[in-house]
Amino acid sequence: MSNRNNAQNKQAARERLRAERERQAKKDKTRRQLMVAGSLVVVLAVAGGVAYAVTQMNKTEDGPWKAAASKPLVKPAGTSGKDGTELVIGDKNAKETLTVYEDPRCPICSVFEQNSGQKLRQDVKEGRYKVRYVLASFIDDNPAAKGTGSRNAVSALGAAFDVSPEAFADYKEALFSKRNHPEETDDAFADDKKLLDIAQQVPALKNNKDFEKNVKDGTFDRWALEIGKLMGKDGVKGTPALMHNKKQLTVPGTENPPIMEQQFNATIDAEFGAKKK
Repeated sequence: MSNRNNAQNKQAARERLRAERERQAKKDKTRRQLMVAGSLVVVLAVAGGVAYAVTQMNKTEDGPWKAAASKPLVKPAGTSGKDGTELVIGDKNAKETLTVYEDPRCPICSVFEQNSGQKLRQDVKEGRYKVRYVLASFIDDNPAAKGTGSRNAVSALGAAFDVSPEAFADYKEALFSKRNHPEETDDAFADDKKLLDIAQQVPALKNNKDFEKNVKDGTFDRWALEIGKLMGKDGVKGTPALMHNKKQLTVPGTENPPIMEQQFNATIDAEFGAKKK
Protein backbone atom coordinates (compact mmCIF):
# COMPACT_ATOMS: atom_id res chain seq x y z
CA MET A 1 0.00 0.00 0.00
CA SER A 2 1.39 3.42 -0.93
CA ASN A 3 2.25 6.07 1.63
CA ARG A 4 -0.40 8.21 0.04
CA ASN A 5 -3.14 5.63 0.63
CA ASN A 6 -1.90 5.15 4.17
CA ALA A 7 -2.19 8.90 4.81
CA GLN A 8 -5.65 9.02 3.25
CA ASN A 9 -6.86 6.08 5.34
CA LYS A 10 -5.53 7.65 8.51
CA GLN A 11 -7.18 10.96 7.66
CA ALA A 12 -10.49 9.20 6.94
CA ALA A 13 -10.21 7.34 10.25
CA ARG A 14 -9.57 10.60 12.10
CA GLU A 15 -12.59 12.19 10.43
CA ARG A 16 -14.81 9.26 11.41
CA LEU A 17 -13.53 9.44 14.97
CA ARG A 18 -14.14 13.19 15.11
CA ALA A 19 -17.68 12.78 13.76
CA GLU A 20 -18.43 10.02 16.27
CA ARG A 21 -17.12 12.19 19.12
CA GLU A 22 -19.36 15.06 18.00
CA ARG A 23 -22.41 12.75 17.88
CA GLN A 24 -21.60 11.41 21.32
CA ALA A 25 -21.11 14.94 22.68
CA LYS A 26 -24.57 15.90 21.43
CA LYS A 27 -26.07 12.80 23.04
CA ASP A 28 -24.31 13.58 26.32
CA LYS A 29 -25.55 17.16 26.25
CA THR A 30 -29.15 16.05 25.72
CA ARG A 31 -28.78 13.45 28.49
CA ARG A 32 -27.50 16.11 30.90
CA GLN A 33 -30.42 18.37 30.00
CA LEU A 34 -32.88 15.56 30.65
CA MET A 35 -31.22 14.85 34.00
CA VAL A 36 -31.83 18.48 34.98
CA ALA A 37 -35.51 18.08 34.15
CA GLY A 38 -35.66 14.85 36.10
CA SER A 39 -34.01 16.43 39.13
CA LEU A 40 -36.84 18.94 39.37
CA VAL A 41 -39.32 16.11 39.63
CA VAL A 42 -37.27 14.43 42.36
CA VAL A 43 -37.33 17.62 44.43
CA LEU A 44 -41.11 17.71 44.21
CA ALA A 45 -41.46 14.01 44.92
CA VAL A 46 -39.72 14.42 48.29
CA ALA A 47 -42.62 16.58 49.42
CA GLY A 48 -44.84 13.51 49.36
CA GLY A 49 -45.54 12.66 45.75
CA VAL A 50 -45.41 14.60 42.52
CA ALA A 51 -49.16 14.93 42.11
CA TYR A 52 -49.49 16.27 45.65
CA ALA A 53 -46.59 18.68 45.18
CA VAL A 54 -47.89 20.08 41.91
CA THR A 55 -51.32 20.61 43.45
CA GLN A 56 -49.84 22.29 46.50
CA MET A 57 -47.69 24.69 44.49
CA ASN A 58 -50.74 26.85 43.83
CA LYS A 59 -51.31 27.40 47.54
CA THR A 60 -48.40 29.80 47.62
CA GLU A 61 -47.90 32.42 50.28
CA ASP A 62 -46.15 34.75 47.85
CA GLY A 63 -48.00 38.05 48.25
CA PRO A 64 -50.11 38.79 45.19
CA TRP A 65 -50.34 35.12 44.24
CA LYS A 66 -51.92 34.26 47.57
CA ALA A 67 -54.53 36.92 46.82
CA ALA A 68 -54.90 35.66 43.24
CA ALA A 69 -56.42 32.41 44.52
CA SER A 70 -59.40 34.45 45.79
CA LYS A 71 -59.80 36.65 42.72
CA PRO A 72 -62.73 36.18 40.32
CA LEU A 73 -61.90 33.66 37.62
CA VAL A 74 -61.54 35.30 34.20
CA LYS A 75 -61.17 32.86 31.31
CA PRO A 76 -59.21 33.83 28.19
CA ALA A 77 -61.46 34.17 25.15
CA GLY A 78 -61.48 30.98 23.09
CA THR A 79 -60.75 28.60 25.95
CA SER A 80 -63.26 25.99 27.08
CA GLY A 81 -63.88 23.62 29.96
CA LYS A 82 -65.10 24.26 33.49
CA ASP A 83 -62.42 26.81 34.39
CA GLY A 84 -61.36 27.72 30.87
CA THR A 85 -58.38 25.41 31.18
CA GLU A 86 -58.97 23.66 27.85
CA LEU A 87 -56.52 25.59 25.72
CA VAL A 88 -56.47 24.15 22.20
CA ILE A 89 -54.60 25.25 19.07
CA GLY A 90 -55.47 24.05 15.58
CA ASP A 91 -58.38 22.80 13.49
CA LYS A 92 -61.26 21.79 15.78
CA ASN A 93 -62.14 19.09 13.26
CA ALA A 94 -58.73 17.42 13.49
CA LYS A 95 -59.37 13.84 14.60
CA GLU A 96 -56.34 13.57 16.86
CA THR A 97 -55.28 15.68 19.85
CA LEU A 98 -51.72 15.91 21.14
CA THR A 99 -51.44 17.27 24.68
CA VAL A 100 -48.25 19.19 25.43
CA TYR A 101 -47.17 20.02 28.99
CA GLU A 102 -44.76 22.93 29.47
CA ASP A 103 -43.54 25.20 32.28
CA PRO A 104 -42.43 28.65 31.02
CA ARG A 105 -39.25 28.54 33.13
CA CYS A 106 -38.36 24.96 32.14
CA PRO A 107 -34.95 24.85 30.40
CA ILE A 108 -35.72 21.56 28.66
CA CYS A 109 -38.98 23.00 27.35
CA SER A 110 -36.96 25.76 25.71
CA VAL A 111 -34.69 23.14 24.09
CA PHE A 112 -37.78 21.28 22.87
CA GLU A 113 -39.38 24.43 21.45
CA GLN A 114 -36.18 25.57 19.74
CA ASN A 115 -35.64 22.18 18.10
CA SER A 116 -39.12 20.75 17.50
CA GLY A 117 -41.53 23.65 17.96
CA GLN A 118 -41.62 24.65 14.30
CA LYS A 119 -42.28 21.07 13.20
CA LEU A 120 -45.12 20.78 15.70
CA ARG A 121 -46.66 24.03 14.49
CA GLN A 122 -46.38 22.86 10.86
CA ASP A 123 -48.18 19.61 11.72
CA VAL A 124 -50.95 21.61 13.39
CA LYS A 125 -51.21 23.95 10.41
CA GLU A 126 -51.60 20.94 8.11
CA GLY A 127 -54.34 19.48 10.31
CA ARG A 128 -52.40 16.38 11.29
CA TYR A 129 -53.55 16.94 14.87
CA LYS A 130 -54.62 19.77 17.14
CA VAL A 131 -52.68 20.59 20.31
CA ARG A 132 -54.00 20.96 23.82
CA TYR A 133 -51.54 22.93 25.92
CA VAL A 134 -51.25 22.40 29.66
CA LEU A 135 -49.23 25.21 31.23
CA ALA A 136 -47.48 24.23 34.45
CA SER A 137 -45.66 26.30 37.08
CA PHE A 138 -43.98 23.79 39.36
CA ILE A 139 -40.50 25.31 38.92
CA ASP A 140 -41.65 28.28 40.99
CA ASP A 141 -41.64 25.93 43.99
CA ASN A 142 -38.29 24.30 43.35
CA PRO A 143 -36.12 25.43 46.32
CA ALA A 144 -33.18 26.03 43.98
CA ALA A 145 -35.23 28.27 41.67
CA LYS A 146 -38.07 29.51 43.88
CA GLY A 147 -40.02 32.43 42.46
CA THR A 148 -43.20 33.45 40.68
CA GLY A 149 -42.02 33.71 37.06
CA SER A 150 -43.74 30.57 35.81
CA ARG A 151 -47.15 31.62 37.11
CA ASN A 152 -46.66 35.17 35.87
CA ALA A 153 -45.70 33.96 32.40
CA VAL A 154 -48.68 31.56 32.31
CA SER A 155 -50.96 34.49 33.15
CA ALA A 156 -49.38 36.51 30.32
CA LEU A 157 -49.84 33.57 27.95
CA GLY A 158 -53.50 33.58 28.93
CA ALA A 159 -53.61 37.26 27.98
CA ALA A 160 -52.03 36.39 24.62
CA PHE A 161 -54.59 33.62 24.00
CA ASP A 162 -57.30 36.16 24.80
CA VAL A 163 -56.01 38.11 21.77
CA SER A 164 -55.90 35.04 19.50
CA PRO A 165 -54.56 31.48 19.36
CA GLU A 166 -51.97 32.68 16.85
CA ALA A 167 -50.78 35.41 19.23
CA PHE A 168 -50.47 32.78 21.96
CA ALA A 169 -48.41 30.45 19.77
CA ASP A 170 -46.11 33.26 18.61
CA TYR A 171 -45.68 34.61 22.13
CA LYS A 172 -44.89 31.18 23.56
CA GLU A 173 -42.30 30.68 20.85
CA ALA A 174 -40.74 34.03 21.75
CA LEU A 175 -40.63 33.23 25.48
CA PHE A 176 -38.83 29.94 24.84
CA SER A 177 -36.40 31.33 22.27
CA LYS A 178 -32.63 31.44 22.88
CA ARG A 179 -32.84 35.21 22.77
CA ASN A 180 -35.35 35.49 25.60
CA HIS A 181 -35.40 32.39 27.78
CA PRO A 182 -33.62 32.89 31.13
CA GLU A 183 -31.58 30.41 33.10
CA GLU A 184 -33.72 28.18 35.28
CA THR A 185 -32.60 29.94 38.48
CA ASP A 186 -33.26 33.39 37.01
CA ASP A 187 -36.82 34.42 37.89
CA ALA A 188 -36.90 37.00 35.08
CA PHE A 189 -40.48 36.24 34.06
CA ALA A 190 -41.71 37.46 37.45
CA ASP A 191 -41.20 40.98 36.06
CA ASP A 192 -44.15 42.22 33.96
CA LYS A 193 -41.81 44.57 32.09
CA LYS A 194 -39.74 41.61 30.88
CA LEU A 195 -42.87 39.84 29.61
CA LEU A 196 -44.15 42.99 27.91
CA ASP A 197 -40.77 43.67 26.30
CA ILE A 198 -40.77 40.19 24.77
CA ALA A 199 -44.35 40.74 23.58
CA GLN A 200 -43.10 43.60 21.40
CA GLN A 201 -41.51 40.92 19.20
CA VAL A 202 -44.96 39.49 18.42
CA PRO A 203 -46.89 41.51 15.79
CA ALA A 204 -50.34 40.81 17.30
CA LEU A 205 -49.16 41.92 20.76
CA LYS A 206 -46.92 44.84 19.86
CA ASN A 207 -48.40 48.02 21.39
CA ASN A 208 -51.57 46.05 22.15
CA LYS A 209 -53.09 48.05 25.03
CA ASP A 210 -55.62 45.40 26.05
CA PHE A 211 -52.90 42.76 26.31
CA GLU A 212 -50.66 45.15 28.24
CA LYS A 213 -53.43 46.03 30.67
CA ASN A 214 -54.29 42.37 31.28
CA VAL A 215 -50.65 41.55 32.04
CA LYS A 216 -50.19 44.49 34.40
CA ASP A 217 -53.53 43.94 36.12
CA GLY A 218 -53.02 40.20 36.44
CA THR A 219 -56.40 39.61 34.81
CA PHE A 220 -55.67 35.93 34.24
CA ASP A 221 -53.73 35.23 37.45
CA ARG A 222 -56.48 33.07 38.93
CA TRP A 223 -56.78 31.22 35.63
CA ALA A 224 -53.01 30.61 35.70
CA LEU A 225 -53.41 28.92 39.08
CA GLU A 226 -56.26 26.75 37.82
CA ILE A 227 -54.50 25.52 34.68
CA GLY A 228 -51.40 24.92 36.79
CA LYS A 229 -53.25 22.18 38.70
CA LEU A 230 -53.80 19.99 35.63
CA MET A 231 -50.32 18.53 35.35
CA GLY A 232 -50.61 16.80 38.72
CA LYS A 233 -54.17 15.65 38.03
CA ASP A 234 -53.03 14.11 34.75
CA GLY A 235 -50.22 12.23 36.50
CA VAL A 236 -47.47 13.92 34.51
CA LYS A 237 -44.19 14.08 36.43
CA GLY A 238 -42.10 16.57 34.46
CA THR A 239 -41.95 18.93 31.52
CA PRO A 240 -41.89 18.90 28.60
CA ALA A 241 -44.26 15.98 28.16
CA LEU A 242 -46.37 14.79 25.24
CA MET A 243 -49.58 12.81 25.71
CA HIS A 244 -51.91 11.12 23.21
CA ASN A 245 -55.00 9.23 24.34
CA LYS A 246 -53.65 9.11 27.92
CA LYS A 247 -50.41 7.59 26.63
CA GLN A 248 -47.23 9.52 27.35
CA LEU A 249 -45.00 9.64 24.26
CA THR A 250 -41.30 8.95 24.85
CA VAL A 251 -38.18 8.11 22.89
CA PRO A 252 -38.25 4.31 22.36
CA GLY A 253 -36.42 2.44 25.09
CA THR A 254 -36.39 5.43 27.45
CA GLU A 255 -38.68 7.49 29.64
CA ASN A 256 -37.46 10.70 27.99
CA PRO A 257 -39.68 12.99 25.91
CA PRO A 258 -38.77 13.43 22.23
CA ILE A 259 -36.98 16.76 22.42
CA MET A 260 -34.78 16.96 19.34
CA GLU A 261 -36.43 17.26 15.91
CA GLN A 262 -35.38 13.83 14.67
CA GLN A 263 -36.69 12.21 17.86
CA PHE A 264 -39.91 14.21 17.64
CA ASN A 265 -40.53 13.27 14.00
CA ALA A 266 -39.91 9.57 14.63
CA THR A 267 -42.14 9.53 17.72
CA ILE A 268 -44.99 11.40 16.03
CA ASP A 269 -44.79 9.19 12.92
CA ALA A 270 -44.91 6.07 15.09
CA GLU A 271 -47.94 7.37 16.99
CA PHE A 272 -49.97 9.02 14.22
CA GLY A 273 -48.65 7.24 11.16
CA ALA A 274 -46.10 8.54 8.68
CA LYS A 275 -47.12 11.73 6.96
CA LYS A 276 -48.41 11.25 3.42
CA LYS A 277 -46.16 12.77 0.78
